[in-house]
Amino acid sequence: MKIFGIGIDLLNIKRIKKMSKKIIKKFSKRILTKNELINYKLLNKNKIKFLAKIFSSKESASKALGTGIKKGIYWNNFEIYNNKLGKPKIKLFNKALKIFKKIKAKKIHITITHEKKYIQTLTIIQ
Repeated sequence: MKIFGIGIDLLNIKRIKKMSKKIIKKFSKRILTKNELINYKLLNKNKIKFLAKIFSSKESASKALGTGIKKGIYWNNFEIYNNKLGKPKIKLFNKALKIFKKIKAKKIHITITHEKKYIQTLTIIQ
């Protein structure tokens, strides 16, 4: 199957940790979809790591799409979730979905890896 795009992102979690509570609140509302925001609010711990995973995932997905976050592509055009086995999955909305369909892509794969200091994500669009 043809590969239309590959995107990768590496994020130092400290970048999110350094934000003030006020900025974190604005940031979470800006980058999270309604479903992601619900999941975020339900967390008792690891909220910073959750935000970092979502942010990095959306960065790599936008790169794989060939657009980045600009020109009508917004954070809420991507939604990150896990299937029943815990595998990360991604849904596309609005302009991101239109571009995906326009290039006649069939699948989007995403993987997330993390450790103490870093989150890395990789997205492949086929």
